[in-house]
Amino acid sequence: MKTERVKGFNDFTEEEAQKRAEIRKILVETFEKYGFQPAETPIIEYEEFVRGENEKDEAVSDIFKLKDKGKRNLALRYEFTFQLKRLMQNKKLPYKRYQIGEVFRDEPVSSNRFRQFTQCDVDVIGSTVKDEAEVLSIAFEIMKNLGIKNPMRFNNRKLMNEILEEQKIKNREGVMREIDKLEKIGEDSVRKNLKKYNAEKIVDIIKKPSSFFKKYESYAEIEELMKFCSLYDINVVFDPSLIRGLSYYSGSVFETNGIAGGSYVFNGIQSTGISFGLERISSLTKLENKKERFLIVSLNQDKESINLSQKLRAKNLSCTVYYGKPSKALEYANSYSISNVIFVGEKEVNSKRFKVKNMKTGKESSLKI
Repeated sequence: MKTERVKGFNDFTEEEAQKRAEIRKILVETFEKYGFQPAETPIIEYEEFVRGENEKDEAVSDIFKLKDKGKRNLALRYEFTFQLKRLMQNKKLPYKRYQIGEVFRDEPVSSNRFRQFTQCDVDVIGSTVKDEAEVLSIAFEIMKNLGIKNPMRFNNRKLMNEILEEQKIKNREGVMREIDKLEKIGEDSVRKNLKKYNAEKIVDIIKKPSSFFKKYESYAEIEELMKFCSLYDINVVFDPSLIRGLSYYSGSVFETNGIAGGSYVFNGIQSTGISFGLERISSLTKLENKKERFLIVSLNQDKESINLSQKLRAKNLSCTVYYGKPSKALEYANSYSISNVIFVGEKEVNSKRFKVKNMKTGKESSLKI
């Protein structure tokens, strides 16, 4: 029997799992602080619903397809946003929801690209530019709490549409897909790919300074977003080359390492959202688990050891009772990064004073019950 992982799928245990749990906690606390409500949706949907109107998007072309016993065409969700088309029905607006869970893409695997990964999304259904600034504020607050200092870039799809119209480019979606590859394949390759659309000039246009774009009508939306971002005391960087791959984005788009989003229209309603990739932001942060953990070593004092463990748990402290050989207890504590070891023997029970060994410093202290 094979027990190795399928390529692109990962196990997370011990310190990494604890780190991910702490990041999730920070995310949820921040999302709820801004008034967002949780939602959960199925991993499996009808393939037709998953594909939607975005068949040409790279992410949609990489969906995992499957059939059930009824031979229905199904697929694993590749993101959460498309499922909002169902969740938003009959909701009072604005509807603010957050969701954390696994999504799947059948795509080539690399050091930071997996086939199963965890997305953490907030979306506002029935949004304005003020809500765009708010979701960016959420991103900045989370980045600050996690010690991530990457700049947040943003653009507006309407601006790119204006530029393409001015240049009389017919296949706008094709050109946008090529521009979206700038960071991946470089300027020379993008210019070469744009030749088939007679759109090489677009690369020169998007390299111009911000002042150049003021002549376009949609630049007013860019200035308005910057104005509201300043009210949140956050600094975003205008980048006219930023497109974002998914074609349903129709207005503002924003991106930094591991965090990305934008504005879109579903069921005729203006909406906006941002997504945090848990794997990516976990690799960027040096967040440490500061929670105190205790290992209680029972020296033939099981009743008292259990009693002590329950008293510590009542104080919301993490606690494990160890019934093995005392000689192996410290080795066990080290292997699971348990910071404190308490030995419970007859002498300690009688005196109601227990020796606590700190595994990081090696120092010993006493705990009186």
